[in-house]
Amino acid sequence: MKFLLISLIVHVPDPVTGTQPSTGERFREVIDNAVLAEELGFDGFGVGERHERPFLSSSPPVVLSHIAALTSRIRLFTAVTTLSLLDPVRAYEDYATLDHLSGGRLELIIGKGNGAAQRELFHVTPEDQWDRNAESYELFRRIWRQGKVSATPRFRPALTDAEVWPRPLQRPIRVWHGSATSRESVDLAARYGDPLFSANVTHPIEPYAELISYYRERWEHYGHDPARAVVGAGTAGYYAARTSQEAIAAYRPEFEGYLDLQKRLGLEPVFATLEDFVERSSALIGSPQQVIEKVHRYHERFGHSAIHLHADAGAFTQAQHRASLELFQSDIAPALRRDLPGPPFPWAPVLPGPETGTGPDTGTGSPPETGAGPGAEPSAPAP
Repeated sequence: MKFLLISLIVHVPDPVTGTQPSTGERFREVIDNAVLAEELGFDGFGVGERHERPFLSSSPPVVLSHIAALTSRIRLFTAVTTLSLLDPVRAYEDYATLDHLSGGRLELIIGKGNGAAQRELFHVTPEDQWDRNAESYELFRRIWRQGKVSATPRFRPALTDAEVWPRPLQRPIRVWHGSATSRESVDLAARYGDPLFSANVTHPIEPYAELISYYRERWEHYGHDPARAVVGAGTAGYYAARTSQEAIAAYRPEFEGYLDLQKRLGLEPVFATLEDFVERSSALIGSPQQVIEKVHRYHERFGHSAIHLHADAGAFTQAQHRASLELFQSDIAPALRRDLPGPPFPWAPVLPGPETGTGPDTGTGSPPETGAGPGAEPSAPAP
């Protein structure tokens, strides 16, 4: 199993002290946590994308490029790239550049995004957001694989033998599809043989397990090898200590901050008490053995091979945050790596291939696409 730390770069007052860091200080916290993730042996670090308060994550390529310059091994994730809001040509340029700067360590998790404010900012409607997401992904996918692209999309100007530079280092880049509540994103992932990353944060396990089961059904429907389906899953929170009592006591201020953030966003919390949150959510709070057992319970339903933990200290002191992550790596991760398989594809940085040829194929479910020279797009699996 692989382990990621992820930050949405929420910018709110500290739940304990009430003080709010400056924007620059908040970005520095994220950068420091990414460097810590590599130091402690985590497999990936992700940055979200939101275009509304209280988030500072509107430009993941910039943040991840800075992290790439300070790290050498850890894979860099977007969580998620909101393709329903973006011009896929411009997004491709940013991420192809980042892929080179990071030495082939980029992984994309794409999704439509959410939030009325950012939809209004980009003039996207609830009615067209799924169509935009699918169209942008399919065009993005073609640009990443082809030297020249002609297309007549609905939501951006047409392309005629367009060449988009730079050409990527990873050919193609691996794209995960973020999934929270909708079958549209799940079906899109299954159709193209791409891995799925379940949000698995807001609700109890049932709706996420149903979507993952649907993903596996559609995966087989599109003719892919069931053994090659790959699922990742989020967690609603994490804090481990030597005893469950110590972990729960330490987590209480963080949970109160979670309730406050839900109120700020105008959302009704699904878990009204910390005890219910620990019991029914995906949060990993307790002793190392309790955390291991809970991941196993979720794995029985999901069959997932990667999970993410929150990268931010939140209500914890930096010493508490580091100690908990160190405990994860010393007492929890080794057992999970031993017992649960990781994804069936390479995880190390990618070596560059010839500029005129193709580098390593980093896909998952589908075999390498053939007959796809610089000017030809392989057809997608039939619906």
